[in-house]
Amino acid sequence: MIKILQVRNVDTFVESRRQKTSQKDRKIVQAILDDVRKNGDVAVKKYEQKFNGKKTIQLRVNKQESKNAKITDAEFSALQLSAIKLSKAQQILKRRLIESVKKIPNISFIPIPSVGCYIPGGQARYPSSAIMSVITAAEAGVKRIVVVSPPSSDGKIDPMTITVAQNCGAEIYKAGGAQAIAALAYGTKSIPKVDKIVGPGGKFVSIAKAIVSEETSIDMIAGPTELGIIADLSADPELIAYDLVSQAEHSNDTMCFVITTSKSKAKQIQKSLEKLIPDVERSSIVKQSISRNGFIAVCKNQNDVIELANKIAPEHIELMVKDAKTLSKKITGPGLVLIGNNTPSSASDYLLGTNHILPTNGLGRTRGGLSVLDFLKLQTIVKTKKSDLTEISDNLKTLTDAEGLPNHYKAVERRLK
Repeated sequence: MIKILQVRNVDTFVESRRQKTSQKDRKIVQAILDDVRKNGDVAVKKYEQKFNGKKTIQLRVNKQESKNAKITDAEFSALQLSAIKLSKAQQILKRRLIESVKKIPNISFIPIPSVGCYIPGGQARYPSSAIMSVITAAEAGVKRIVVVSPPSSDGKIDPMTITVAQNCGAEIYKAGGAQAIAALAYGTKSIPKVDKIVGPGGKFVSIAKAIVSEETSIDMIAGPTELGIIADLSADPELIAYDLVSQAEHSNDTMCFVITTSKSKAKQIQKSLEKLIPDVERSSIVKQSISRNGFIAVCKNQNDVIELANKIAPEHIELMVKDAKTLSKKITGPGLVLIGNNTPSSASDYLLGTNHILPTNGLGRTRGGLSVLDFLKLQTIVKTKKSDLTEISDNLKTLTDAEGLPNHYKAVERRLK
């Protein structure tokens, strides 16, 4: 079921496991984007019917639909706790960011005017993703927040997602996939364009975000989920199996894996998965995910373990080893590092105060999870006097001459006469 692979060369191994975008998928997405750019709402509704099998008459969720979005008290309490934990973490980050630049002249943080938050939906429901993006945008001070999410088979948006969006004053639209990303990027009659698009999604959403990023800012490529686990001889193979399954159940294109130096531990984990998977819920999806993309990498030594973890840079990585805290200082590539046996990625997806919108496909090497930073612009304002220009004039001429751009200097020289 899950493959056990010997790692002989880390770079070669990483390249072999990296998920690549097919040209066929890219062409399909490009065609959808072009169609929405040209035909607006008509194209969005056409693709909603094609992919979701439901005719959409009105894209925006109206007041009556919002009113009818009932959830239980238990659901509201769970959403509220998740939102509070996330908000506290983001408030601290924002406060310290603003404090850090207060004493720097002419520098400040200002919120982005408008953002579009993509919330996966359709056959599944992800109100937790609404919390992670919408609440974070609200904490940053974004004035216009737009939520797009594919409706379920009954043509409705998940009521828990609507509840989150409503509580932040967001606009909500029934649209998903590449067509929703196109609407946010280019604008339609119903969905005015936004300044930035954030949120996780499947491969079509990820491809669409990558393409529109030439014109519209995006947060990151947050595609199908990835979970890596570093395990030593002390790790419980059954716990590892449960954690792999917890992420593999998202979709059949997730990547869940283990890194270890022990062949015997690898075989124990393999047996635990073989025993567990047949009886779990969503077993068909889990089985496909684990068998297609899952693996247990056996490295020669601890240095190779660290190098592999940092270079493959999964969305999440769990450190199920004896001295996890010490090891964590050397793990810099993944989007989120989870320390110890009692910090499962499934808990971080909901209620640990961390954001579960994280970079995938190796992008964790250059950025972390979604935060208020993604919704704040560093604003710089500068004013000089004539005396300032006089002081830098000679050096400016040297540099403009060196670059062959004489008119740069002349624009300054004229002010000095």
